Amino acid sequence: MPNLSIPDSVFENAAGQFPTPFHLYHEEGIRNRAKLLQQAFSWCPDYKEYFAVKALPNPSILQILKEEGCGVDCSSETELMLAEALGFHGNDIMFSANAMPNHEFAYARSLQAIINLDDYTHIQVLKDNGGIPDCICCRYNPGGNFTIGTFVMGNPGEAKYGFTYEQLRKGLAELKKLGASSFGLHAFLSSNTIDNAYYPKLARILLTCLHDLSIETGLKPAFINLSGGIGIPYLPDDPAPDVLQIGKEVQKVYEQIFPNGGIAIKTELGRWMTGPEGWLVSHAIHHKDTYRHYIGLDACAVNLMRPAMYGAYHHITVCGKKDAPLDHVYDVTGSLCENNDKFAIQRALPEIQEGDLIIIHDTGAHGHSMGYNYNGRLRSAEILYTKEGDYRIIRRAETPLDYFSTLDVNECYHQLVSVNQKHFSDKQIEHP
Repeated sequence: MPNLSIPDSVFENAAGQFPTPFHLYHEEGIRNRAKLLQQAFSWCPDYKEYFAVKALPNPSILQILKEEGCGVDCSSETELMLAEALGFHGNDIMFSANAMPNHEFAYARSLQAIINLDDYTHIQVLKDNGGIPDCICCRYNPGGNFTIGTFVMGNPGEAKYGFTYEQLRKGLAELKKLGASSFGLHAFLSSNTIDNAYYPKLARILLTCLHDLSIETGLKPAFINLSGGIGIPYLPDDPAPDVLQIGKEVQKVYEQIFPNGGIAIKTELGRWMTGPEGWLVSHAIHHKDTYRHYIGLDACAVNLMRPAMYGAYHHITVCGKKDAPLDHVYDVTGSLCENNDKFAIQRALPEIQEGDLIIIHDTGAHGHSMGYNYNGRLRSAEILYTKEGDYRIIRRAETPLDYFSTLDVNECYHQLVSVNQKHFSDKQIEHP
């Protein structure tokens, strides 16, 4: 179920120091999850987690994970820049290519990052932009449906990612001619699964392919990258995946296919690492009764897109009303001119009054990072609840000048600056 271990007082104290809305992250919780993951794969001497930067691209969070022994999974130039600025280098960086500009390959190679190629055509691109490294990774797409038992967990055949098996055979042979001597394989076949069987089945696919392709091509097998895919229990009745058990099951598969070891294991978890350790903190500011009962928040889809984009469930609690009966049914909304700007639809909750502090759970991954500026709404601050029990702002809230800043090529820009100054000084409105 969602992480309910943080008492209301933590959110109330934070809201007393910082204007809502904001995302709050729990440092100790993030560190503990990194330690648990390391424990789960401690049987593999060369295991490493590469945190998916896309999930929570904040330098303070990345530094915490670096201190816990994690690398970073990057998929863009700006994510590589974050990695470089924080001192990640070489095998601490996994760069996954996906139809990106050619110069990003060269940048990744300059950092000596591990390159994970997504397509056969990228071989020539990499050759011309940084060169072929000694050890190369390729992303595998087995096609069809990916099933566990009788359940379809994903549809790789419909995904835009990865080589077919025949393309891998051809591509690895070409990479060997161009100087590669060893290789790894990567695959992402299911998203946000809480089934403990996912990683073990994926490991069997990748380790088998690694073994067979090494024989066929003569390249040395180096590692498999299980990518992400292990999810979190967003729904109250969902069980949490057991990473310790998952690690044991992957070990069984590993020892069957490579009994003498020598193969590294890599993961790229994002959601599992930080998702349950983040919350969107907001206030109820509006109450509307028409054909339904609505509660409007000072947050909107700009701050958390997943419910609007995917219809995703995020648990909601009301500070100070933990034991109150869930005897009111609300649509909980934001202020965007979009009818899908809803955090919850027909959700049973305690009675909510304007001014109540509303907590939206499990926003520590793909929350703030998916923010945008529709309707001119501004993205919120990010606050770290430190292991010492203090609060530290790790990203300030956007201001109107941030929103207008790329208009500095327009003659209207200086007038906008003037309007901003007048709005926040002459009228004595508190600046966000």
